[in-house]
Amino acid sequence: MRLTLIAATLFTASSIACAQQAPAKVQDGALVGPNGMTLYTFDKDQPGSGKSACNGPCIGNWPALAASAGATANGDYTIIQRDDGARQWAYKGKPLYFWVKDAKPGDRTGDGFNNVWHLARP
Repeated sequence: MRLTLIAATLFTASSIACAQQAPAKVQDGALVGPNGMTLYTFDKDQPGSGKSACNGPCIGNWPALAASAGATANGDYTIIQRDDGARQWAYKGKPLYFWVKDAKPGDRTGDGFNNVWHLARP
């Protein structure tokens, strides 16, 4: 019985891990959030540093793709801890952001902004 219980526990844990959805999906060659809005990366973020360089007024214009308290890293998606304590999704080590001036899904008005903001691409 003990072996059966261990096997059932392992199966349940692996099923939960596999069932976790990626925080973004690919649409027309770019990453979009669960709301269908385009995601961006910031050249000032150092890939893999676990930090965001977009803080203060910047984050007001470039909201982070927030990670919930229970979210865990999955494949190329990791979670960073922001300076304000919030959790943010990153793709291949680059934090992911929305752009406040994108009005509807499919808008990509932030691409190339100030030559430091770019479409997040798979």
